[in-house]
Order: sequence, then structure tokens, then C-alpha cells
Amino acid sequence: MNRRRFLRASAGFAVLGLSMPHLAFADAALGRTAAGAASARDFGVDPNSATDQTSPLTALLERASAESIPVFLPPGRYRLSGLSLPRQVRLIGVPGATRLVQERAGAFLSARDSEHLSLSGLALDGVYMPLSGDVRALLDIDGAEHLAIEQCAFRASSGSGLALRRARGRIRDSEIADASDYALYALDSDGLDISANTIADCGNGGILVHRSSPGADGSRIAGNRITRIRADRGGTGQYGNGVNAYRADNLRISDNEITDCAFSAIRGNSAGNLQISGNTCLRSGETALYAEFAFQGAVITGNLVDGAAHGISMGNFDKGGRLCACTGNIVRNLSANGPYPSPMAGFGIGINVEADSAVTGNVIENAPLAGIRMGWGPFLRNITASGNVIRKAKTGIIVSVVEGTGAAVISGNVFEDTPDGAVVGHRWADAITGDLLRAGSKDIPHLTVADNRAD
Repeated sequence: MNRRRFLRASAGFAVLGLSMPHLAFADAALGRTAAGAASARDFGVDPNSATDQTSPLTALLERASAESIPVFLPPGRYRLSGLSLPRQVRLIGVPGATRLVQERAGAFLSARDSEHLSLSGLALDGVYMPLSGDVRALLDIDGAEHLAIEQCAFRASSGSGLALRRARGRIRDSEIADASDYALYALDSDGLDISANTIADCGNGGILVHRSSPGADGSRIAGNRITRIRADRGGTGQYGNGVNAYRADNLRISDNEITDCAFSAIRGNSAGNLQISGNTCLRSGETALYAEFAFQGAVITGNLVDGAAHGISMGNFDKGGRLCACTGNIVRNLSANGPYPSPMAGFGIGINVEADSAVTGNVIENAPLAGIRMGWGPFLRNITASGNVIRKAKTGIIVSVVEGTGAAVISGNVFEDTPDGAVVGHRWADAITGDLLRAGSKDIPHLTVADNRAD
């Protein structure tokens, strides 16, 4: 990069009335010069000015984009509105000290068809200023070949914190709080890494990864802390989720701590090849972990669910939902109360499963309705429930015995304190058999019950 050429070009800023005496290079952490980044202060961008700084910062970013020069914003409060980022941006601030504040209603920061967009150490404050048009977030991006957002903060948005379309890259070590809509909405991504972020107090959702039509997405959502997610728009699960995947295949959602969501901690809707592992999910208002509708392939393993209306659900065989492995989870302290009247005989089920699935090695405790429910009406096919420990559940396992159901095997499970029975056959909501651990299942051709123990 030719710094002398960039300095000569700075003469062109004179027509803007900007003083640009020299290039300064700054260390964002210590305030010392460091090769590589032009200090915005030396190019006429004034921190803590009472006037809008959009014009001088836009001019500097355009010149820096042409030369691929990083730009450093020293500590201070920068009033901005409608800042359109050029195709190459490397913008650096001091974490917790460089604040970009929305000055007027409309857009705040936006980018279109970026080649390289890197933001580090910036705090964006929307002060709940109204957004307008098709702008949905404090940072609104449509197309980014290489995205890197690190150690940034997004606060007080009247919409979402970030909205991304067609983006590839990473968002990490950042904070998103007090967004009226979503923390992060990503549409048609191409392998995003969303990691080690803190998300809190958002109106309708935490991290959403959606696609316009079903297809491979490949995003990874790992190590985030998500708390207090509301469902201000209402509904029965469209909103109020910590992590929500819709029509996005090949997602890995792991090692997150997700608490106090109005509906689900993690909810996959028509999301195939979904992996949910190692998450801690506390106090979910509805189903803590959900694979629903037209999904094929879900691995739900090693999660801890403490407090929810339902623990884990892998349902909607009627819509094509099938093919699950649910292993090694702990599900406890469920509630009979949900956020809406239940259409399926009430809340309080540890694990719900319907088709082509194995439910193995889970521990379920304190389930007001049932530890495991296998099938609903005729929607049951090829399920095994083995090696599970179920205690303090009204019924240990409910299994559908409606005509037309497929094969099911219940073996090697341990039950304790299941007052309505360890294994009971149901026709939809109604129990129609006694405890099949005692009565046996020889009169139910599709069902095998063997080698279980009830104390």
C-alpha cells in the first residue's frame, strides 16, 4: 500500500474544508501509533463534536477503501446518520470508548455488496431512533464476501441490532442488547461463524439464521450467552427464541448458555442436518430444544435443560419431520404451564419424538405430564427409547397405539416415581392401556416393551 500516494490524495479534502496535515497510525488499545491505520481525527473527523460527522467520515472511508487502509476512530462520541460504507472498510475503535450514536431517523450504518467489511472495537447506539424504508437494523448489510465484526456493541435499536443478507464471515466477542426486534438476523448466509457474543433483552428473538428457500447454510453458532428474549409480537413460537433456524441446513449450534426465553432456547424449523450439542438452556417459556416441521436429520446431544414447558421435541412427522438422534441430555424441572393453550393434551413432557429416531441415554426428572412421548395419533414410525432414566414423571413413557402407527421399541429404561404408569399406551390424549411394563405388549403388534425396570 502506497501511503505517500494516499497522503497526496488528501489534498483533495481541502475542498471539504478538512484539515489533513499528516497520517497518524493508532494502537486501538493503548492510543499509540501503530503502522497500518489512519487516525480519523487527523482527517477532519471530530470526536465529541455537536455536529453530525457523517460527511467527513464518508469521505475518509471512500479514500481509505480505494487504498485498502484501515481507519482508526479515537475514543469519543461520533454523531452519525445514514452512513453508507464503501466496498472495502476496516474501521477500528477502542472497545467501550468509541461510540457511534444515531443522530437522525432513517438508516444508521449500511453496506451493499462489500468485498471486505471489518469493524472492531465500536459501540453503535441507536438511542431507539426510528429506522425507515427497508432498513431493519443499526448495521444493515446486503452482500458481504468477507465480514469480520469483533469486540463491538449494538444497543438501543428500534429494530434489530444487525441484519445481514448474503454474508460470509464472523461475528464474535460482541454485545447486542436492548434491540426492539432481533439481536441478529441473518438471511441466505454462506457459512457464518457467530461465537462468544453476549445478547440480552431483545423484543422478538436472539440469533436468527433463515433462508429465502430451503438449502445449505453451514453457519456455526457457538459459545454465546443469550438471555431475556421476549415475544413482543406474540404468536406460538415464531418469536421469542434464543436461536432460531428456518430452512437453513447444516447448522451447528453448540456450547451456548441460553436463559429466560419466552419460547425456545433453540428452535429449528424445517432445518435439515441440524446439530444441537452441549448447550445449557434454563427457564424456557415453551419447548427448550425444538426440531419441527419439514426437517430431516437432527442430532440433539449432551444438552442440559432445566426449566421449560416441554424439554425437547422432534415432531411434525405429518409435515415430513423425521430422522433424529437424541442422546445424553439432562431434562428436568418442567412445568405444566405454557404460553398458550396446548393443542396436544398439555405441557410438561421431557422428550417428544415421532419418526425414525433413537432416544437413548437421557435423564429426565420432574415432568408433570410424561418423561417421553412417542408419537401422536398415527404419527409414529421406527422409534427406539432405550437406556433412559425417568423419575418423578406422571407417566414414564406415553406411546401411541392408534391404528396405522409404525414400529416402536422401549427397552432397558429405568423408571422411578411414575404414578400413572411406567409405559402406557395412548390414543391421542387418552390412556387406553394399563402399565405395559406389567401387562406386556404382546397384543400391540407394532410395539416391543422389554427389559425395563420400575422401582
